[in-house]
Amino acid sequence: MRIDIPDGEEPIPYVWGEMVPGIGPVAAQFSMAVYDHSSLGLREFEAARLRVAQINGCLFCLDWRTERDGEKVETSFIEAVEDWRDTTAFDERTRLAAEYAERYAVDHHGLDDAFWERMTAHYSQAEIVEMSMAIGSWLAFGRLNHVLGLDTVCALPKP
Repeated sequence: MRIDIPDGEEPIPYVWGEMVPGIGPVAAQFSMAVYDHSSLGLREFEAARLRVAQINGCLFCLDWRTERDGEKVETSFIEAVEDWRDTTAFDERTRLAAEYAERYAVDHHGLDDAFWERMTAHYSQAEIVEMSMAIGSWLAFGRLNHVLGLDTVCALPKP
């Protein structure tokens, strides 16, 4: 960890709450809202989230699997996300979610008209905005936790 945590304090609540009380709790609410209020299907949600985790290198995010109604993606899903261009395990929406996450994270200026034509053929505008906000959250907070060395001790707060 790159931040000193006092003895007896839990790293995530301390850094996100005690160190920056005017920012951290609100950021945590936004982070949790992405999970609690998503209308995206589980596979497309996880394809985007895991692709960001792979790019960020956030250890916790790579290990985490979102659960909805007792369901999680299959164990091999993470390998399919790494191979999103060629995998046969994805439908077009799931493939686009992984592609969008990657391009958003590493080349957001390269999101051209051809890409947006494909996205709007498979996603509504509201879904695109939602996915954009979710990817932004994962990108920012996954990198924050990794850069500060918190990803080895990270746990999502309970709502």
